[in-house]
Amino acid sequence: MTTLRPALAAAAAVACLAAAVPVHAATYAIDPTHTFVTFEIPHFGTSTNRGRFDKKTGSVQFDRAARTGKVEISIDTASINTGVGPFNEHLRSKDFFDAANHPTATFVAERMVFDGDKVAEVPGRLTLRGRTHPVTLKATNFNCYDNPMFKREVCGGDFVATIKRSQFGVDWGLEMGFPDEVRLLVQVEAIKQ
Repeated sequence: MTTLRPALAAAAAVACLAAAVPVHAATYAIDPTHTFVTFEIPHFGTSTNRGRFDKKTGSVQFDRAARTGKVEISIDTASINTGVGPFNEHLRSKDFFDAANHPTATFVAERMVFDGDKVAEVPGRLTLRGRTHPVTLKATNFNCYDNPMFKREVCGGDFVATIKRSQFGVDWGLEMGFPDEVRLLVQVEAIKQ
């Protein structure tokens, strides 16, 4: 029995060391062909103005088993696309995104909130026009799958948030009745590296 004690102690020590070794999250690169940031804002209570940013880059650190993750996304503000040329130009101007002086908007999150093994929300910080404020992206859909073309895991989903544009210095049209609240729809897929 005394010879078993050192062996058990050694096994326990190895188990503790193994448990203490941090699990490293895998890196996923944003797939620009399946990642879009779209905004929606009501137009005088009739239709809804929509636009999306066509150029974006970023990465995700993700560990489903440990329920941890980080996100960094950069958006080219000049890539705004509403399908209407003059509207795009107005949105690029100082009245809205001021793309000449603020060419990049960023979203950075240091953690993810999980429901089981699925991401439920991503609380982070949005920087737009040089101003940074907290924004939480809530998942309406999330999944991971083995992509048959890339032969790698892809994770992603659909996320929503509502922001007040005036917090970011986008005040144009408020006095005319355009709403301050803007709905963001974020469709993202990221490929395991």
